[in-house]
Amino acid sequence: MADFARYDARHYPTLPVREGYSAWSETYEATVLDLMDLRLMERLTSVDWAQADRALDLACGTGRGGVWLRARGVARLDGLDLTPAMLERARAKGVYDRLDEGDVTATGLPGGTYGLITMLLADEHLADLAPLYAEAARLAAAGGRFVLVGYHPWFLMSGVPTHFDAAPGQPLAIESHVHLFADHVRTAHAAGWRLVELEEGLVDAAWIAAKPKWAEREGRPVSFAFVWTR
Repeated sequence: MADFARYDARHYPTLPVREGYSAWSETYEATVLDLMDLRLMERLTSVDWAQADRALDLACGTGRGGVWLRARGVARLDGLDLTPAMLERARAKGVYDRLDEGDVTATGLPGGTYGLITMLLADEHLADLAPLYAEAARLAAAGGRFVLVGYHPWFLMSGVPTHFDAAPGQPLAIESHVHLFADHVRTAHAAGWRLVELEEGLVDAAWIAAKPKWAEREGRPVSFAFVWTR
């Protein structure tokens, strides 16, 4: 686990996580592309989404992931997020049975409850992965799956933080940390998880069509998806 500051090439003003996502909430869905996370979810073969008795969407944000999970047959779905402004947008989608404001590392939700836990595009905001994997292990039912989709550490290490434009020409970053895949494996194993599947998303023609300036990054990794089981 490394401090992003050593890689920071842009030096944008940086906000704490709750403050940053509160400021980003109005434009989040217009700027985060499904190519980053949902396209990777489509590629996973080790998860039978509709068979999960009950699912939990950690760091659910505006509910993009929740809508995707419901469309794949998830019958009962709870969500949790740190930011009230993001939760308001998730609630408006009407796909969650329960929504809570809270920390993904200490949810307060009942243990042994969820056959499926997901977390999309949030792990880079945690200084330490161990509490996340431990809490997910506590929450998971026997044989449950934990699907974690994240912003690839290569992109962070190339100097590009999680960021958005507060106004045209006014980029703001959100506090980020670099976690290598070795960090994930070590901390997940310590919490009792076993790796089932790993996918990585690369900058390709679809990305370049959406973001032409990314042509110079063609073929570079931009996101990843782990599937863990207990």
